[in-house]
Amino acid sequence: MSEGAVFLAWQHLAEGAECSPVLPDGCRDVLVLRAPGEAPHVVLTDFDAGPRTACLAAGTRIDGYRLRPGAAVGPAVLQAIARDALLGPGDGAAEILGNALVDRHGGHDDVDAAIVLLALPGETLASAARGLGLSPRTLQRRFRERGLPPPDHWRLLGRARRAAGQLAGAAPLAEIAAACGFADQAHMTRDLARWFGASPERLRRDRALLELACQPALGNWTGEQISTR
Repeated sequence: MSEGAVFLAWQHLAEGAECSPVLPDGCRDVLVLRAPGEAPHVVLTDFDAGPRTACLAAGTRIDGYRLRPGAAVGPAVLQAIARDALLGPGDGAAEILGNALVDRHGGHDDVDAAIVLLALPGETLASAARGLGLSPRTLQRRFRERGLPPPDHWRLLGRARRAAGQLAGAAPLAEIAAACGFADQAHMTRDLARWFGASPERLRRDRALLELACQPALGNWTGEQISTR
């Protein structure tokens, strides 16, 4: 897998009761939620296969840690973060996560490499497997053994995110569809509605939603920390 951070940290404070869209990005997040009058609560999100809505009570603070595409942590790590959260805000969760992810992913395996490949233009299960010296069936099995969505999930999501990334420009939609490997503009429209709950036209109009669809994750992972949101 390409170089970069093992996780990206972000924070959010709900100044009032709110509901916000969450879009598939190929990543799981570790969330430390602190609601007023309640003990901290630690959650590991799942891989999303479509858009959903997350609602927060007023005054809820989230310290979030987006894991690199395909990565996860086990119950023992989450329990350690929960114990640390009881001590109050600090850098303990980041240290715990960093140590756990470096230990687990210090040497990236074929699945990590395949996730990067599958998000690239023109890649298929067969070409990614061939590039790694594996059969397609073996690569599919390794995804299952890691408890991950199948290879096509990463290929199709990577293509949709690549198209979303081009919507900020002025290129015609048919041109973007062709450049990203869709059969035609209608095919791209269906796929973006599936993944992001919005047509390309709506994404172009709704800059906040487009920015959400283009955050650092599958296909554009970075080593930079995400800004507070």
